[in-house]
Amino acid sequence: MATETSKDRDAFRTIGELSKELGIKAHILRYWEDQFAMLQPLKRAGSRRHYRPDDVKMVTLINRLLNEEGYTIKGARKYLTSQKSKSSAHAENVADTLTKSAIPLAGSTGEDTGLIVAELKNIRNRLSSALNES
Repeated sequence: MATETSKDRDAFRTIGELSKELGIKAHILRYWEDQFAMLQPLKRAGSRRHYRPDDVKMVTLINRLLNEEGYTIKGARKYLTSQKSKSSAHAENVADTLTKSAIPLAGSTGEDTGLIVAELKNIRNRLSSALNES
């Protein structure tokens, strides 16, 4: 029962705005903060909550798991934890791959600085051409 809002997608939302937008009562959102450690909106002066775009996605996912797919809180927590560990393992694999394929720094391995600069210029030119085509 989500309603449209005039705020930008990347804007922070107060608990009241998020409550209206997603059709979830504010006390439920506060309860979910206690039950799901990964849901941690910013708290400003006077404990005012400000939900970041990632927090909004998390609340939407928690709502779907609990209210549409029938998960228990414990089951939803377990699901979210397993997804987090899968995504962090994937991120580590990507980082390892990028590190292995990266050009070494010129000073650390004796690589020719001219080759590195030429490769960077080649990449810049290809990116520029791709942007001009679109």
